[in-house]
Amino acid sequence: MADDCPLVIGLDSSTQSTKAIAWTPTGEPVAEGRADIPMSNPKMGHFEQDPNDWWQSAITALTQCVENLRGKQQFIQGLAISNQRETLGFVDDNDEPSTPAMVWLDERSRQQITEFSESFGADNIHRITGRPPDLTPALYRFIWLRENNREAWDNTACFVDVQSYLVKKLCGGEYRNGWISADPMGIVDMQAHCWSAEMLDAIGLEESRLPQMNPPGTKLGTLLQSVSQETGLPPNLPVFAAGGDGQCAGLGTNCTIPDRAYINLGTAVVSGIWSAEYRYNSSWRTELAAQGEGYIYENCLRSGAFLMNWFVDQFVAHGKADAAVFERLEAAATDIPIGSEGLLIQPYFSGAMDPHWDSFARGVFLGLTASHTEAHIYRALIESITLDQVMRTKDMEQAVGYPISHFVAIGGGANSPLWRQMLADASGKPVHVSTTVEASALGAGMIAAYGAGWFHSITEAAEAMSGETTAVQPNSNRTVVYEELLGIYRQLYHATTEINHAMVAFASKQETTNA
Repeated sequence: MADDCPLVIGLDSSTQSTKAIAWTPTGEPVAEGRADIPMSNPKMGHFEQDPNDWWQSAITALTQCVENLRGKQQFIQGLAISNQRETLGFVDDNDEPSTPAMVWLDERSRQQITEFSESFGADNIHRITGRPPDLTPALYRFIWLRENNREAWDNTACFVDVQSYLVKKLCGGEYRNGWISADPMGIVDMQAHCWSAEMLDAIGLEESRLPQMNPPGTKLGTLLQSVSQETGLPPNLPVFAAGGDGQCAGLGTNCTIPDRAYINLGTAVVSGIWSAEYRYNSSWRTELAAQGEGYIYENCLRSGAFLMNWFVDQFVAHGKADAAVFERLEAAATDIPIGSEGLLIQPYFSGAMDPHWDSFARGVFLGLTASHTEAHIYRALIESITLDQVMRTKDMEQAVGYPISHFVAIGGGANSPLWRQMLADASGKPVHVSTTVEASALGAGMIAAYGAGWFHSITEAAEAMSGETTAVQPNSNRTVVYEELLGIYRQLYHATTEINHAMVAFASKQETTNA
């Protein structure tokens, strides 16, 4: 990097941590900072965070990034934020939380999904918001709070996403965000690019209690002097509108053509393709694209790499205290045949989004025997996530009417040779591994680069900054075997649906009885 090379910062405030990364005009990361974000699980199905922790984590990450630039922070020309989606915060007139934020993993609003879908109409919800009724959008958490914590509802001056909260802290002024941070809240008219008056009226929410929406790349403000002094960032640094980490990740992989699918092998497994056309379908959820033009058709498995961490934490001796645990399990799992010697898992530990849209779906272990080891279970978890992704990709291809040529893989799971080869083999498609797994931060950096005037469009920024990829080619012999296994996997959900629903109802009854 030249001594006077201009820089932008992509700040990725994800579910578990914040990453602040400085990028060059060619997409080279030159410095970064990281900090964890705590999350609480106070009762079954409740996942919460304190917005103050979003801020403290962001400040720590930004400060570390500046320190690692070693005196070159004066070349930073812009900042944009990628953030965890569908997480909903509540702030009062003093900009303090009126109640803990509900994280996108939260499951408490199942009843509200059922009741609102019946009263407003599931098809109407899907048509307006691009999303079928489901646990993930913040829509149903608005309703839950109004019905179950009226005091917090009344005391909430603004219902915030992570981006709008951080922008307010960074720049002062009103709460404001970008389209791609607003639309995951599930109350946006996706064709008009504004808060849906029809939806707001139905849930009893005034637009004045929501952040101001802006197109990607809009200058939202400049850095407060106090923040500049605390972090070492340049005074009056412009902050530009970005938003949802999924859309930013798609942009970071230059997912700006219809036949390229990004896939984020992260806490959740998220994959999507770009389209110029607004369409809604049960095979995906429709989102506004990060480049400000067109849409993303995205599918999502809520419990992705989270499951491997869960398994290691709960059932493997010493858990993650053993620094080599994942390397050891991966090596052992690689030697196990396709199908994990008769073990098949349904990975719906947090319900199912596309294609089933069933918040009562659950995890299922099928075929477990005393001969299976922890390595079998580890492999079966990766296989289940992979098979589910291949199923959803095939469904999407059928619905859009053309094939997806390849995946571009990002996220921590892209570092796994077993997983990326398995995805290539099971899908029969090349898996291009990006030079950076931090595609969400890169996507935010691309938007900041456009805002700073480096490029004429966000798409041009993506083409210049996305970097090279390394392709993992499928093994056609293994693809045939995975096709057979996929046929079995497709039957699993339908074979266990009634039982899972009955067990959810039973558990709910016992919880009420013992309350």
